[in-house]
Amino acid sequence: MTWPATERYFPTAVPGGLGLVQDILNTAPSGGAPDADLLGDVAAAQDWISVALPTWAERTGRTAVRLTLTEEDLPKLRQLREQLRRALHSRCGSTGGESEGGEGDTPRFTSCALQVSLHGDAALTTEPEGEGWRWLTSAVLCEALLAQTTGEWRRLKICRNERCATAFYDRSRNNSGVWHSTRDCGNAANLRASRQRRRAGADAEPAPGGRA
Repeated sequence: MTWPATERYFPTAVPGGLGLVQDILNTAPSGGAPDADLLGDVAAAQDWISVALPTWAERTGRTAVRLTLTEEDLPKLRQLREQLRRALHSRCGSTGGESEGGEGDTPRFTSCALQVSLHGDAALTTEPEGEGWRWLTSAVLCEALLAQTTGEWRRLKICRNERCATAFYDRSRNNSGVWHSTRDCGNAANLRASRQRRRAGADAEPAPGGRA
């Protein structure tokens, strides 16, 4: 079982159920690759979720779910994806896009219903609720909440390279990673920064025969 959106960009995904959150983020096309938006139409979205949900069930030990998406589900799922992206950008100190509420307004973020059950052995379990986009939103935010309790949530990030902007899991010891790939995105960004510094230095140099 694989995460179909994420595997377009990475050979490995994040641990456990958090992979579902990463995968919905990576349904968006990367700026550096001609990939389709997997939430762009019903057929693509259904193909994506038909693979992602069995993977989620396998990774979390949950019962497999068959979810049928409709045209009406897609705007809500794209909104959820953008809200997740904006929240991760904000946590890392960047805006990551315009506020949905307009300039100066506080953006409105998605909420959802979630079933929490207490069992006889004192164990607590969570289950998504709803149908269509509501069920998937519940599942995604449930996994984000669980990852927050384990400390894994803070390691899910958006690549700082705006041409890439894929969601990646920071495996560095001190959680300092900002690129999904240091070789591809990090080196390219550093090269651009170096060229800009050289151009800025050349512009600051006085013309021949001019005064210092």
